[in-house]
Amino acid sequence: MCTNMSDELGMGKELMSINRRNMLTASLASAAAVGLSAKDAASAQADTPAERDHTDTPLPPVSLYDYEVAAKRILSGPAWEYFNGGSADEITLRRNRQALDLLQLKPKVLVDVTSIDTSRTLLGHNMAHPIILAPTSSHLLAHPDAEVATARGAASAKAIMVASTVSNRSVEDICHVASEPVWFQLYVEDDRSAVKALIERAETAGCKALCITVDNPLAYARNREERVRAQAPMLPFPNLGITAAPGGRGRSRRHFNWKDLGWIQSFAKTPIVLKGIMNPDDADEAVRHGVAAIIVSNHGGRVLDTEPATIEVLPAVVDRVAGRIPVLFDSGIRRGTDIVKGLAYGASAVLIGRPYIYGLSVSGADGVRSVIDILRAELEGAMAMTGRTRLDDIDRSVFWKAHEYRE
Repeated sequence: MCTNMSDELGMGKELMSINRRNMLTASLASAAAVGLSAKDAASAQADTPAERDHTDTPLPPVSLYDYEVAAKRILSGPAWEYFNGGSADEITLRRNRQALDLLQLKPKVLVDVTSIDTSRTLLGHNMAHPIILAPTSSHLLAHPDAEVATARGAASAKAIMVASTVSNRSVEDICHVASEPVWFQLYVEDDRSAVKALIERAETAGCKALCITVDNPLAYARNREERVRAQAPMLPFPNLGITAAPGGRGRSRRHFNWKDLGWIQSFAKTPIVLKGIMNPDDADEAVRHGVAAIIVSNHGGRVLDTEPATIEVLPAVVDRVAGRIPVLFDSGIRRGTDIVKGLAYGASAVLIGRPYIYGLSVSGADGVRSVIDILRAELEGAMAMTGRTRLDDIDRSVFWKAHEYRE
């Protein structure tokens, strides 16, 4: 049975004030990269102008939030709105973070944590850690080497990279510099001959899995992007052979359905992963259609607004899948503790998106590597303090339940 998340969240009214601002306040007392000051950090995380005041001591980035603040100073206005924004009123975007913050971990002491093993095997690949780079578009907005720099950073951090259909560098260029597996993210557009050719092209380039995005059949209320669209540059999208605004949107993908998935399976040579599953019924359908894995994702709060946070639906999806295929999880991950929470609810691995883009914008490939290294170190620390020395030791018993410490 699915764990009652209201019991695990079980937080009193006073805890509902915990939100992204509070997390940033804790982690960004001061931060600096490329001239970033504590005052800048406070300004970026504050909810109101009155709260935007702090000291002005330069410090290097030591958290994913530090990289976010530094990236805001570097990126152009249209680039920042594209990467940082969500859909509509950004309720789901904020909820992704809030729901993770509200889950409380239970420490366990006097456990020998001399050796912490973060390795995992996924789709036949031995991973050094469970952190994967989610597919994101338009890396050229963040760095002149675009997805090639991202691939180099992923390789140096021993991370799988999921390359987007709408990358600014070709899938061949990305695979050429990658020493860790590359998966290819696919939007199934209505032109089926073009879809088949692109899948075969990705396989020839060396991609080890096909990650099909299923939650974004059309553009939906990206208001922050829309307000600055006239200022945004046109970018190349060599996988599609087009030049377009950030994201490369505009092509129809409304027709894609379960029957079309079967058509892709009839010729695709690599494992198929479905990204964007938020409904346990859809998860069950995916298993019955023979996919290799699914990703519980709300596109980082960039598709249907007011749907739940991914961490809120993850337990129900995992329970419905019941171990038949791996379940992965993304959206809102900023701390090693977030990874522990996702794994505790049954995820095999997690994906990050915006954070590595921020690292890319600040320091190129080195920034991507640094973001992953920070998360990995925090994961190891959280495992040690919860008494877990292997990823398989992390289960739902790591959470406090409200009735265990409240009268």
